[in-house]
Amino acid sequence: MDGSRPACACARAGTFGGMHDELKPLMDAAIEAALAAGREILAVYGTDFTTEQKADKSPLTEADKRAHQAIAAALLSTGLPVLSEEGKEVELKERQGWQRYWLVDPLDGTKEFIKRNGEFTVNIALMERDEQPAGPLGSARPIAGVLYAPVKDQLFFAWQGGGAYRQHAATSKGGSAYERALSAERLPVPHALDAFTIVASRSHQSPETEAYIARMEQEHGRVSLTSMGSALKICLVAVGAADAYPRYAPTMEWDTAAGHAIANEAGRQLIDITTNEPMRYNKASLVNNWFIVQ
Repeated sequence: MDGSRPACACARAGTFGGMHDELKPLMDAAIEAALAAGREILAVYGTDFTTEQKADKSPLTEADKRAHQAIAAALLSTGLPVLSEEGKEVELKERQGWQRYWLVDPLDGTKEFIKRNGEFTVNIALMERDEQPAGPLGSARPIAGVLYAPVKDQLFFAWQGGGAYRQHAATSKGGSAYERALSAERLPVPHALDAFTIVASRSHQSPETEAYIARMEQEHGRVSLTSMGSALKICLVAVGAADAYPRYAPTMEWDTAAGHAIANEAGRQLIDITTNEPMRYNKASLVNNWFIVQ
Protein backbone atom coordinates (compact mmCIF):
# COMPACT_ATOMS: atom_id res chain seq x y z
CA MET A 1 0.00 0.00 0.00
CA ASP A 2 1.07 3.58 -0.60
CA GLY A 3 2.19 4.94 2.74
CA SER A 4 3.15 8.33 1.39
CA ARG A 5 -0.37 9.77 1.47
CA PRO A 6 -1.33 11.64 4.67
CA ALA A 7 -3.95 9.96 6.87
CA CYS A 8 -6.64 12.42 5.83
CA ALA A 9 -5.87 13.36 2.26
CA CYS A 10 -8.73 15.81 2.03
CA ALA A 11 -9.77 17.53 -1.17
CA ARG A 12 -7.72 20.51 -2.18
CA ALA A 13 -7.91 23.17 -4.82
CA GLY A 14 -7.94 21.68 -8.28
CA THR A 15 -9.22 18.23 -7.30
CA PHE A 16 -12.71 19.01 -8.54
CA GLY A 17 -11.74 19.80 -12.11
CA GLY A 18 -13.27 16.55 -13.31
CA MET A 19 -16.78 17.53 -12.27
CA HIS A 20 -18.62 19.38 -14.98
CA ASP A 21 -21.23 21.88 -13.87
CA GLU A 22 -23.98 19.52 -15.02
CA LEU A 23 -22.77 16.84 -12.59
CA LYS A 24 -22.86 19.04 -9.49
CA PRO A 25 -26.64 18.96 -8.93
CA LEU A 26 -26.72 15.26 -9.81
CA MET A 27 -24.09 14.41 -7.19
CA ASP A 28 -25.88 16.53 -4.61
CA ALA A 29 -29.19 14.84 -5.40
CA ALA A 30 -27.64 11.37 -5.16
CA ILE A 31 -26.10 12.09 -1.77
CA GLU A 32 -29.35 13.50 -0.41
CA ALA A 33 -31.24 10.50 -1.82
CA ALA A 34 -28.85 8.06 -0.12
CA LEU A 35 -29.14 9.84 3.24
CA ALA A 36 -32.93 9.98 2.94
CA ALA A 37 -33.01 6.25 2.23
CA GLY A 38 -30.75 5.67 5.21
CA ARG A 39 -33.21 7.47 7.49
CA GLU A 40 -36.04 5.25 6.27
CA ILE A 41 -33.95 2.12 6.74
CA LEU A 42 -32.99 3.03 10.29
CA ALA A 43 -36.61 3.82 11.13
CA VAL A 44 -37.41 0.17 10.39
CA TYR A 45 -34.13 -1.32 11.67
CA GLY A 46 -35.01 -1.18 15.35
CA THR A 47 -38.57 -2.45 14.96
CA ASP A 48 -40.04 -5.93 14.88
CA PHE A 49 -40.23 -5.94 11.07
CA THR A 50 -41.48 -8.79 8.92
CA THR A 51 -39.73 -10.34 5.93
CA GLU A 52 -41.27 -11.31 2.61
CA GLN A 53 -39.79 -13.46 -0.14
CA LYS A 54 -39.48 -12.20 -3.70
CA ALA A 55 -39.91 -14.36 -6.79
CA ASP A 56 -36.17 -15.05 -6.89
CA LYS A 57 -36.31 -16.24 -3.25
CA SER A 58 -34.38 -13.22 -1.98
CA PRO A 59 -35.73 -11.44 1.13
CA LEU A 60 -37.68 -8.18 1.08
CA THR A 61 -38.51 -5.95 4.04
CA GLU A 62 -40.42 -2.73 4.66
CA ALA A 63 -37.03 -1.01 4.77
CA ASP A 64 -36.31 -1.99 1.14
CA LYS A 65 -39.63 -0.51 0.03
CA ARG A 66 -39.34 2.70 2.03
CA ALA A 67 -35.75 3.26 0.91
CA HIS A 68 -36.76 2.82 -2.74
CA GLN A 69 -39.58 5.34 -2.37
CA ALA A 70 -37.29 7.88 -0.69
CA ILE A 71 -34.68 7.56 -3.45
CA ALA A 72 -37.22 7.78 -6.26
CA ALA A 73 -38.67 10.95 -4.73
CA ALA A 74 -35.25 12.55 -4.16
CA LEU A 75 -34.05 11.82 -7.70
CA LEU A 76 -37.26 12.89 -9.43
CA SER A 77 -36.03 16.45 -9.91
CA THR A 78 -33.01 15.23 -11.92
CA GLY A 79 -35.26 14.15 -14.77
CA LEU A 80 -33.26 10.95 -15.30
CA PRO A 81 -34.80 7.48 -15.35
CA VAL A 82 -34.24 5.25 -12.32
CA LEU A 83 -33.50 1.54 -12.62
CA SER A 84 -33.92 0.11 -9.13
CA GLU A 85 -33.93 -3.37 -7.66
CA GLU A 86 -37.25 -2.55 -6.01
CA GLY A 87 -38.70 -0.62 -8.96
CA LYS A 88 -40.60 -1.77 -12.01
CA GLU A 89 -38.90 -3.89 -14.65
CA VAL A 90 -37.84 -1.90 -17.72
CA GLU A 91 -37.51 -3.54 -21.13
CA LEU A 92 -34.05 -3.59 -22.75
CA LYS A 93 -35.21 -1.62 -25.79
CA GLU A 94 -36.25 1.29 -23.57
CA ARG A 95 -33.14 1.07 -21.40
CA GLN A 96 -30.80 1.10 -24.37
CA GLY A 97 -32.25 4.46 -25.39
CA TRP A 98 -31.06 6.06 -22.16
CA GLN A 99 -27.98 8.30 -22.39
CA ARG A 100 -27.85 8.63 -18.60
CA TYR A 101 -29.79 6.95 -15.83
CA TRP A 102 -29.64 6.09 -12.14
CA LEU A 103 -28.87 2.49 -11.15
CA VAL A 104 -30.04 1.89 -7.58
CA ASP A 105 -30.05 -0.75 -4.88
CA PRO A 106 -32.09 0.85 -2.08
CA LEU A 107 -30.88 -1.70 0.47
CA ASP A 108 -27.89 -3.78 -0.55
CA GLY A 109 -27.41 -6.55 1.96
CA THR A 110 -30.97 -7.25 3.08
CA LYS A 111 -29.73 -10.45 4.73
CA GLU A 112 -27.28 -8.36 6.77
CA PHE A 113 -30.13 -6.01 7.64
CA ILE A 114 -32.20 -8.95 8.88
CA LYS A 115 -29.24 -10.18 10.95
CA ARG A 116 -28.86 -6.60 12.29
CA ASN A 117 -25.09 -6.65 11.83
CA GLY A 118 -24.92 -3.17 10.27
CA GLU A 119 -23.13 -4.34 7.10
CA PHE A 120 -25.64 -3.07 4.55
CA THR A 121 -25.66 -0.08 2.25
CA VAL A 122 -27.64 2.22 0.00
CA ASN A 123 -26.15 2.13 -3.52
CA ILE A 124 -26.78 4.86 -6.11
CA ALA A 125 -24.80 5.07 -9.36
CA LEU A 126 -25.02 7.56 -12.19
CA MET A 127 -24.68 5.61 -15.41
CA GLU A 128 -23.76 6.86 -18.87
CA ARG A 129 -23.86 5.15 -22.24
CA ASP A 130 -20.30 4.21 -23.13
CA GLU A 131 -18.56 4.68 -26.46
CA GLN A 132 -18.50 1.00 -27.39
CA PRO A 133 -21.20 -0.66 -29.49
CA ALA A 134 -24.13 -1.96 -27.45
CA GLY A 135 -24.04 -5.72 -27.13
CA PRO A 136 -24.67 -8.67 -24.84
CA LEU A 137 -21.96 -7.45 -22.44
CA GLY A 138 -23.64 -4.08 -21.92
CA SER A 139 -23.72 -0.51 -23.13
CA ALA A 140 -23.13 1.71 -20.09
CA ARG A 141 -20.56 2.55 -17.41
CA PRO A 142 -20.76 4.25 -14.00
CA ILE A 143 -19.51 7.86 -13.96
CA ALA A 144 -20.43 8.63 -10.34
CA GLY A 145 -21.36 6.66 -7.28
CA VAL A 146 -22.75 7.16 -3.80
CA LEU A 147 -22.72 4.39 -1.22
CA TYR A 148 -24.06 4.97 2.27
CA ALA A 149 -23.84 2.67 5.29
CA PRO A 150 -26.63 3.92 7.62
CA VAL A 151 -25.64 2.14 10.86
CA LYS A 152 -22.00 3.20 10.49
CA ASP A 153 -23.10 6.62 9.17
CA GLN A 154 -20.33 6.37 6.59
CA LEU A 155 -20.74 7.96 3.18
CA PHE A 156 -18.58 6.94 0.21
CA PHE A 157 -18.86 9.00 -2.96
CA ALA A 158 -16.98 9.61 -6.18
CA TRP A 159 -17.36 11.17 -9.60
CA GLN A 160 -15.38 10.73 -12.77
CA GLY A 161 -12.13 12.68 -12.63
CA GLY A 162 -12.90 14.13 -9.21
CA GLY A 163 -11.65 11.45 -6.83
CA ALA A 164 -13.24 9.13 -4.29
CA TYR A 165 -14.04 10.05 -0.70
CA ARG A 166 -15.16 8.60 2.63
CA GLN A 167 -17.00 10.79 5.12
CA HIS A 168 -17.62 9.70 8.69
CA ALA A 169 -20.63 10.97 10.66
CA ALA A 170 -22.19 11.97 7.36
CA THR A 171 -25.60 12.94 8.74
CA SER A 172 -24.04 15.54 11.04
CA LYS A 173 -22.46 17.31 8.08
CA GLY A 174 -24.29 19.14 5.34
CA GLY A 175 -23.42 20.89 2.15
CA SER A 176 -22.83 19.98 -1.45
CA ALA A 177 -20.66 17.15 -2.69
CA TYR A 178 -17.87 19.70 -3.10
CA GLU A 179 -18.21 20.84 0.51
CA ARG A 180 -18.40 17.30 1.83
CA ALA A 181 -15.29 16.32 -0.10
CA LEU A 182 -13.34 19.18 1.49
CA SER A 183 -13.65 17.55 4.92
CA ALA A 184 -13.66 13.91 3.84
CA GLU A 185 -10.87 11.38 3.46
CA ARG A 186 -9.58 11.03 -0.09
CA LEU A 187 -9.34 7.39 -1.06
CA PRO A 188 -7.27 5.33 -0.77
CA VAL A 189 -6.02 5.96 2.76
CA PRO A 190 -2.80 4.38 4.06
CA HIS A 191 -3.00 0.92 5.57
CA ALA A 192 -0.05 -1.13 6.79
CA LEU A 193 -1.00 -4.57 5.48
CA ASP A 194 1.41 -7.34 6.45
CA ALA A 195 -0.05 -9.79 3.92
CA PHE A 196 -1.84 -9.75 0.58
CA THR A 197 -5.41 -9.23 1.80
CA ILE A 198 -8.36 -10.78 -0.03
CA VAL A 199 -12.03 -10.06 0.65
CA ALA A 200 -13.57 -13.53 0.84
CA SER A 201 -15.70 -15.62 3.12
CA ARG A 202 -13.68 -17.77 5.50
CA SER A 203 -16.36 -20.45 5.69
CA HIS A 204 -18.07 -20.47 2.28
CA GLN A 205 -15.62 -20.48 -0.62
CA SER A 206 -16.28 -21.68 -4.15
CA PRO A 207 -13.63 -23.80 -5.90
CA GLU A 208 -12.84 -20.77 -8.09
CA THR A 209 -12.23 -18.58 -5.02
CA GLU A 210 -10.02 -21.26 -3.47
CA ALA A 211 -8.02 -21.43 -6.72
CA TYR A 212 -7.65 -17.63 -6.77
CA ILE A 213 -6.41 -17.62 -3.16
CA ALA A 214 -3.91 -20.35 -4.02
CA ARG A 215 -2.60 -18.31 -6.98
CA MET A 216 -2.19 -15.24 -4.78
CA GLU A 217 -0.29 -17.31 -2.21
CA GLN A 218 2.11 -18.36 -4.95
CA GLU A 219 2.53 -14.77 -6.16
CA HIS A 220 2.62 -12.90 -2.85
CA GLY A 221 3.50 -15.44 -0.17
CA ARG A 222 1.38 -14.79 2.90
CA VAL A 223 -2.34 -14.19 2.25
CA SER A 224 -4.90 -12.86 4.71
CA LEU A 225 -8.69 -13.10 4.36
CA THR A 226 -11.19 -10.47 5.47
CA SER A 227 -14.95 -10.41 5.12
CA MET A 228 -17.72 -7.82 4.95
CA GLY A 229 -21.34 -7.65 3.83
CA SER A 230 -22.89 -5.85 0.84
CA ALA A 231 -20.99 -3.43 -1.42
CA LEU A 232 -18.78 -2.58 1.54
CA LYS A 233 -16.59 -5.39 0.18
CA ILE A 234 -15.75 -3.20 -2.82
CA CYS A 235 -15.11 -0.28 -0.48
CA LEU A 236 -12.55 -2.29 1.48
CA VAL A 237 -10.44 -2.42 -1.67
CA ALA A 238 -11.14 1.21 -2.61
CA VAL A 239 -10.14 2.39 0.87
CA GLY A 240 -6.95 0.33 0.84
CA ALA A 241 -7.88 -2.09 3.62
CA ALA A 242 -7.76 -5.00 1.16
CA ASP A 243 -5.88 -5.77 -2.04
CA ALA A 244 -8.49 -7.74 -3.97
CA TYR A 245 -12.10 -8.85 -3.94
CA PRO A 246 -12.77 -11.84 -6.23
CA ARG A 247 -16.45 -12.54 -6.81
CA TYR A 248 -17.13 -15.98 -8.27
CA ALA A 249 -20.84 -15.90 -7.50
CA PRO A 250 -23.94 -14.15 -8.87
CA THR A 251 -24.49 -10.42 -8.34
CA MET A 252 -26.75 -7.88 -10.02
CA GLU A 253 -25.76 -4.67 -11.78
CA TRP A 254 -27.19 -2.50 -8.98
CA ASP A 255 -25.04 -4.39 -6.47
CA THR A 256 -21.78 -3.21 -8.03
CA ALA A 257 -22.21 -0.01 -10.06
CA ALA A 258 -21.87 2.56 -7.26
CA GLY A 259 -18.91 0.72 -5.74
CA HIS A 260 -17.39 0.37 -9.21
CA ALA A 261 -17.41 4.17 -9.64
CA ILE A 262 -15.82 4.63 -6.22
CA ALA A 263 -13.16 1.97 -6.89
CA ASN A 264 -12.30 3.59 -10.23
CA GLU A 265 -11.65 6.97 -8.65
CA ALA A 266 -9.60 5.35 -5.88
CA GLY A 267 -7.27 3.94 -8.52
CA ARG A 268 -8.74 0.43 -8.54
CA GLN A 269 -10.58 -1.55 -11.19
CA LEU A 270 -13.60 -3.82 -11.30
CA ILE A 271 -12.72 -6.34 -13.98
CA ASP A 272 -15.17 -8.64 -15.73
CA ILE A 273 -13.47 -12.04 -15.64
CA THR A 274 -15.16 -13.06 -18.90
CA THR A 275 -13.65 -10.21 -20.94
CA ASN A 276 -10.72 -9.16 -18.73
CA GLU A 277 -12.02 -5.61 -19.22
CA PRO A 278 -13.88 -3.20 -16.91
CA MET A 279 -17.44 -4.34 -16.24
CA ARG A 280 -20.11 -2.91 -18.55
CA TYR A 281 -23.74 -2.41 -17.61
CA ASN A 282 -27.26 -2.25 -19.05
CA LYS A 283 -27.27 -5.79 -20.40
CA ALA A 284 -30.36 -7.71 -21.45
CA SER A 285 -29.89 -9.70 -18.27
CA LEU A 286 -28.97 -7.51 -15.31
CA VAL A 287 -26.94 -10.35 -13.76
CA ASN A 288 -23.22 -9.55 -13.63
CA ASN A 289 -20.49 -11.81 -14.86
CA TRP A 290 -17.97 -12.91 -12.26
CA PHE A 291 -15.49 -10.17 -11.47
CA ILE A 292 -12.45 -9.11 -9.47
CA VAL A 293 -11.90 -5.75 -7.79
CA GLN A 294 -8.19 -5.04 -7.58
